[in-house]
Amino acid sequence: MDRYFRIGNFYFRIFGEENVYIPKNFLLFEVPQDNNQEFTFYLHIVEELPTINEKIHARRSDLIVYKIKDEEARLISTKGQDGAYALYREISNQGADIYLVADEMESLHYDSVFTSLFAMERQMIKRQSLILHCAYMKYQGRAVLFSAPSETGKSTQADLWERYRGSHTVNGDRALLRKIDGIWNACGWPVCGSSGICQKGDFPIHAIVMLRQGKLNHVDRLTGMQAFSQIYSQITINQWNREFVMKAMELLDDLIKQIPIWRLDCNMTEDAVQCLESALFPDGTN
Repeated sequence: MDRYFRIGNFYFRIFGEENVYIPKNFLLFEVPQDNNQEFTFYLHIVEELPTINEKIHARRSDLIVYKIKDEEARLISTKGQDGAYALYREISNQGADIYLVADEMESLHYDSVFTSLFAMERQMIKRQSLILHCAYMKYQGRAVLFSAPSETGKSTQADLWERYRGSHTVNGDRALLRKIDGIWNACGWPVCGSSGICQKGDFPIHAIVMLRQGKLNHVDRLTGMQAFSQIYSQITINQWNREFVMKAMELLDDLIKQIPIWRLDCNMTEDAVQCLESALFPDGTN
């Protein structure tokens, strides 16, 4: 395998074993080779993962992180299962080795599992970009992002806007946020969760809407720490990396100064659309 991809402004190469399956959502971001890739991921299929003889830097149920000077290594597993299916190990600021357990190759058919191999959030934060857990829709040429914890109704609200206002959902679970010519844009991402909706598309962000289920529909503008804390909780952040955290906070502070953040208490009716529309587009235009 020798293939090239661009996600946001990160241009990279995946090189190695030919029989590694690449999910269709990830393939959306494949681009022609132009010999200017910034980073190369080297894939290796092994019977057993190499041993890491370093002190554990951080641990969670699906990840063990090791810090090796300025680089990072990760043992990657699936929540609820024993054993890791992959080892990610940076070898320089331009490349990383990825070791895949041969018996676990089937799990790579899932876009979330495949994308987890590449520690993408580390590359994105270096490029002034944030990954937001949200349903990303395009309406009147701009992006509106519905964000909230899982099972709150992000995809449902995006579906309501498609049904009643003719919007278009770009991704049902994630968006990459980055500045293009000084303007915050939502960009496509290769993981879409259970929504099944994953497309490319970069559009200026009109608003971010934090959802909360309710019997009645009501919308409020969030500012300051309210807006910051609500969005921070839905951003992918490596909490064990102080430099990462500080950079994410800096970017998020800039985001909320430029982009209106709203909270919508909502049900699953057209009235929820009307309530939010009156706040986002008070004059009926964008």
